[in-house]
Amino acid sequence: MEKTELVRQSFLRQAQSCDDLGSSFTARLCKLAATRLEEDTAVGRHVLRWTGDPAGTGDALALRLAGALHALVLCGLAPSLAAAYPPNTVDDDSFWQVCRATFREHEALILERLKSAPQTNEVRRSAALLPGFLTIAALTHKPLILSEVGASAGLNLQWDRYHYRLGDSVWGPDSTVVLEPEWQGAAPPVADIAIRERAGCDLNPLDPSSAEDCLRLSSYIWADQKDRLERTRNALEIARSDGLTVERADAIDWLRRRLAIPHRGAVHVIYNTIAWQYLPDTLREEGEALIRHAGQEASHEAPLARLQLEADDRPDGAALTLEIWPSGELREIGRADFHGRWIKWKGWAGL
Repeated sequence: MEKTELVRQSFLRQAQSCDDLGSSFTARLCKLAATRLEEDTAVGRHVLRWTGDPAGTGDALALRLAGALHALVLCGLAPSLAAAYPPNTVDDDSFWQVCRATFREHEALILERLKSAPQTNEVRRSAALLPGFLTIAALTHKPLILSEVGASAGLNLQWDRYHYRLGDSVWGPDSTVVLEPEWQGAAPPVADIAIRERAGCDLNPLDPSSAEDCLRLSSYIWADQKDRLERTRNALEIARSDGLTVERADAIDWLRRRLAIPHRGAVHVIYNTIAWQYLPDTLREEGEALIRHAGQEASHEAPLARLQLEADDRPDGAALTLEIWPSGELREIGRADFHGRWIKWKGWAGL
């Protein structure tokens, strides 16, 4: 298949994913780009001649383009485009006409944005993490040391700052961020949680105190999902007030340093949400080896836990898995939607 067709197919696949995740507008944009994008603009030529992997699991080219356009809308630079964005509605011909005009008028900005991979920090994933942390606390009866890989702006590093309704269970402080996913299964464990320390890393961390970084993060949220935009803005405000920062670091180097620090009297939790899968195979293998070695060194006085929400080969969302040492037990404790809209809770047998 020639490159242009590969690009068009990647946009169509992304359209299906957007539809599945509740964004008919972004799906529509991707479908129009797949069928109508031509090489009559510099943006069109650059996209259709993309030299990397355009797929969603590769360079996520469709989301790069969608994010660039949304950024122009959010910062007020493209009023004609904004008039075609939600909550407004226009027909396909009018919408694509204004997109093509935007490609020409804002060529330099769009081409610059296309250089960067999409970065999201979906706050609702914290609703899947919380029952995992409650399980760890119930199993170990120890305070938590948090280490998040691929933390972006750190919004899922401050999960204890949010308010949750998980079925009939309520947890957390009063907060401007309220997470209430569709919940299936028994209630999560009841446990006291104390956090001794928290840290996160990312190759390109976003700073909640930077207006440009907040714009970048918001631009990758789909324009017709106003609840996600509002939730993210509120979470960013909490992060700013707490002075939360994420370290710029290679995941494996950072893990090596974090795992070398002893934590007697606490459980060290390594966690990630839809991030581990994007590491190259060799780095994933190196990271797995580092964590396994640290697990072998763990003790009942200084346990190690690994909590993950990552895609697997199943079509129903992502797997929520927990591995804990020194026992080395690994279990799938639930499944969740990629954006945290629903959670199917299984739990840890015996709790």
